[in-house]
Amino acid sequence: MISNAPILWSFRRCPYAIRARLAIAVSGQSVELREILLRDKPPEFLATSAKGTVPVLDLLDGTVIEESQDIMNWALSTNDPDGWLDISQKQPDMVKTFLDKIDGPFKYDLDRYKYASRYEASLAWQRRDNGAQFLAELDCLLGPTGALSGSNLGFLDFAILPFVRQFRIADSKWFDAQPWPYLHHWLHEFLGSAAFLRVMLKYSPWQVGARPIRFPA
Repeated sequence: MISNAPILWSFRRCPYAIRARLAIAVSGQSVELREILLRDKPPEFLATSAKGTVPVLDLLDGTVIEESQDIMNWALSTNDPDGWLDISQKQPDMVKTFLDKIDGPFKYDLDRYKYASRYEASLAWQRRDNGAQFLAELDCLLGPTGALSGSNLGFLDFAILPFVRQFRIADSKWFDAQPWPYLHHWLHEFLGSAAFLRVMLKYSPWQVGARPIRFPA
């Protein structure tokens, strides 16, 4: 364990975990990163959070934060150098509504499109169409400034981008052919950014006795 550092249980590709790592990295907070495999969850992780999903942040004082948005707010409330929280302070109701769509209906359709074999495969295209309607709305909203959070990228953008990335992965050829010029640019810039590459470094799954990993590196 890194002395006095909170422990972040994470899974590299999980969009919820990506958004949490993005906020922690930009805030300058330092945590001990424990990468896990979701198919082989360590008992120490499940003892910390019985819900068994990532990300989970253990502050070591008895406080455990189990939701990605809450982890983002924890990090940024301590230090927010790029003003990610400005949009939340100015338009809290709008931000909540938007994030509820992402974590609710959009994520629901995304899972049933990307992992159709786990659900009803015959409905995969309907789920894709549902998601595409929302992405078309995002494209319109991105037109004026290239960001969802105002004049600059902020909380809304970085909370949503990991999920849009996952939607594209399901069928990148189809996705890239869609008439969403602003959204394509927004996502492309994110995927090539130092911020994204920084939080997507690969680490071996955590094991008892392993050398602690400080994040960000």
